Amino acid sequence: MAGLILLYFVGKAFYDLAGQHQKSQWGFAILGVGSYYAGLFLGSILLGVVAAFGYFSVDDFSDIALGFMALPVGVLSCWGTYTFLKSQWNKRPEKVNREEVLDGDLFK
Repeated sequence: MAGLILLYFVGKAFYDLAGQHQKSQWGFAILGVGSYYAGLFLGSILLGVVAAFGYFSVDDFSDIALGFMALPVGVLSCWGTYTFLKSQWNKRPEKVNREEVLDGDLFK
């Protein structure tokens, strides 16, 4: 249940960000949830690699504990995607010089 609440807030944050910048709101909400799940997948793989080197055994932990171990990587990837999109969309376009453009006389 807590996972569904987290997914709601992740999707809503991406939905609102896309709405502020006139982008596809549902598409970017799905991207946000997908980035969270991709981070969880990556965190699980990292746990498997660390366990393969013998630092700990995966059998010693429950599935819930392993899920909580992978959770920070999922949240970090979601936050990284959000801040990347926000910084890209907040960039101001450079002014175009009329003399440098082929059809510059058409600009107002």
